[in-house]
Amino acid sequence: MKAARRLLKPEGTLWVIGSYHNIFRIGTALQDQGYWLLNDIVWRKSNPMPNFKGKRFTNAHETLIWAARDRKTKRYTFNYESMKELNEGIQMRSDWLFTLCTGAERLKGDDGKKAHPTQKPESLLFRCLMAASNPGDTILDPFFGTGTTGAVARRLGRHFIGLERDPTYAAIARKRIAEIEPLAAEDVTPKPSKRSEPRIPFGVLIEAGLLQPGTVLSDPSGRLHARVRADGTLSSSNALGEHRGSIHQVGAAVQGAPACNGWTFWHVEVEGARRPIDHLRQQVRAGL
Repeated sequence: MKAARRLLKPEGTLWVIGSYHNIFRIGTALQDQGYWLLNDIVWRKSNPMPNFKGKRFTNAHETLIWAARDRKTKRYTFNYESMKELNEGIQMRSDWLFTLCTGAERLKGDDGKKAHPTQKPESLLFRCLMAASNPGDTILDPFFGTGTTGAVARRLGRHFIGLERDPTYAAIARKRIAEIEPLAAEDVTPKPSKRSEPRIPFGVLIEAGLLQPGTVLSDPSGRLHARVRADGTLSSSNALGEHRGSIHQVGAAVQGAPACNGWTFWHVEVEGARRPIDHLRQQVRAGL
C-alpha cells in the first residue's frame, strides 16, 4: 500500500477488497499511511456460499474500501453522473448487489477445476472502473490473479498494469485479455459532471433572448405557475401566498417545500413541447 501511494496520481484513487478476516486491519493501515477514506462499499452477494456447519451467519458480503491519496485531495476522479445513470437516475448507494463469479465467466483449468479460488465478477470491476477512472487512464492491479481488472480495463478503454507472481495465473490472464474486444471510445466516455460545467445564472437566459420577461413557467404537471421578470427573478401567487425570488426560492415556496432545484422544476414551452428550463441553460453552455 505504501508503494501504491507513491505511484498514485493526485486525481487517482485506491480500491481494496476483503472479507471480515482482513478488511478492518487494512482500513487501519490505510489511514495510518495517510490515505483518506472516501467510502466503504458493501458487495452484497446474491448467491453466497452457505455456512454448512451452521455455527455462524452466512458470509453474504465483502467490503471494498475506496480511498484518495490523502485528505487534501480534492480533484479525485468520481464520475457521479455516470453512476447515477447506471442506477436509473437515482444517486448510487454504497451497497452493491452482484452475484459471485459463476457460469461461463468462471475460468477453468485444463483439469476442469476453478482456475482461481477468488475470481471476482467482471460486473464488480466494471462499476469500480466506471466510477473512478476515465478512458486512457492507467489502472494498476498489484494482485492481478487471472486478469479480471485487465479484462474490464481493456474493454472500457483504460490502460492497465498487472503484477502477478504465479505463472499459471499470469498465463491465463494474458490469454483472457487478448480475446477482449475494446468498446468504441464514444460508448465508454463518462457523462460530464455538472460541477465541472460553467455556471450559468438564470438571468443569462433572459439576456440571451431565450426567455422573455413576462413568460409564464409551469411545474411538470402544469398546475403551478410563475412569471419571469426582467431582473432574473420569478413572481407567483397561489394559495400559499405571494412569492418573488430566484427560480429555486419560488419553486420551493409554491410547493411549500424546504428546497427546490428550479432548473428541473420549472418548465417552458419549446417547439410545442414542455421542457425544463435546464434545456435552455444547456443551449447557452453549448455556445460558450
